[in-house]
Amino acid sequence: MDIGVFIPIANNGWIMSATSPQYMPTWELNKEITLKAEEYGLDFALSMIKLHGFGGETEFWDYALESFTLMAGLAAVTKKIKLYASVPVLAIPPAICARMAVTIDAIAPGRFGVNIVSGWQKAEYDQMSIWPGQEHFLRRYDYCAEYVTVMKELWTTGHSDFKGQFFTMNDCRLLPKPNAKIDIICAGQSQTGVDFAAQHADYNFCFGMGLNEPTKCQPAVDRNVEASKKTGRDCGALLLWMIIADETDEAAMAKWEHYKSGADLDAIAWMNHQGEADPRAALDVSAIYMSRPPSAMNLNIGTLVGSYETVARLMDEIAEVKGASGIMLTFDDFLVGLDQFGQRIQPLMKTRAHVSAAA
Repeated sequence: MDIGVFIPIANNGWIMSATSPQYMPTWELNKEITLKAEEYGLDFALSMIKLHGFGGETEFWDYALESFTLMAGLAAVTKKIKLYASVPVLAIPPAICARMAVTIDAIAPGRFGVNIVSGWQKAEYDQMSIWPGQEHFLRRYDYCAEYVTVMKELWTTGHSDFKGQFFTMNDCRLLPKPNAKIDIICAGQSQTGVDFAAQHADYNFCFGMGLNEPTKCQPAVDRNVEASKKTGRDCGALLLWMIIADETDEAAMAKWEHYKSGADLDAIAWMNHQGEADPRAALDVSAIYMSRPPSAMNLNIGTLVGSYETVARLMDEIAEVKGASGIMLTFDDFLVGLDQFGQRIQPLMKTRAHVSAAA
């Protein structure tokens, strides 16, 4: 079971609250986090892309870095950890994205992959007059399928003459080719998104839901497994979880309740409003998952709250979820949280004994 970190490329990470740790997404912060992750034997680091924040009292995600340039910098200062950058497919042509990916692969051979972001928040693209209209909600995975097809042709053959509904390549060239296969990740939550992942991606994110309920994500993983069986491909399920840990269960839970007490309601309302713009929001937008319990305050990332022993036990339970390939972690405070994980939690995990032994 691989474990990675969802680095905070935007301000305040994944908690919309005025009482949670407040920080800006600097290069130095993300470099220190990624180097810590590598030191503690984590397998990968992924950065999202966000082009328009949610505002509110905390100006949530109003401050953000760009994913590919950040990961290029991290590629140069790391040695082992795998790195994933996120591409907003409406803003960057596939041939350019493919070339950027090959460039980072040259810096970190065999350690780079691309996360496909189909575009669910209109404001991100409308601000630049590149929003294609409401019809994008209904065809965004068709768009992504062509996008990925073009990139894979360029990576494998150095050439593409692809002709589709959205993209037309005319003897498009890309050399040199990458040193190794560049994996594709996506976060399809609707059946359409899951089917896209099964057909075109190597990994798909499945939201972990609930508070200290490791197996609640099993239905989402099962859908991913079934879709992969139909395509005859292996698209691994990556589970997204937040860790809030302390010496005791009571101390950790006190943190959680404190963060909830300061929830940025205006930022949460903005997120929900953007999600409602999709005519099929109840079926086809990740934002619908973000607003469900345990709390929209942390975008409904499945949440582990407890002592180091409790979190280690729950992590081992998550690792036993049938069909899951890996876990991507977020923390309330990333630098403190990574040290807690590497020094206090991971050594207690049966499923990470090999990592602790190597360290």
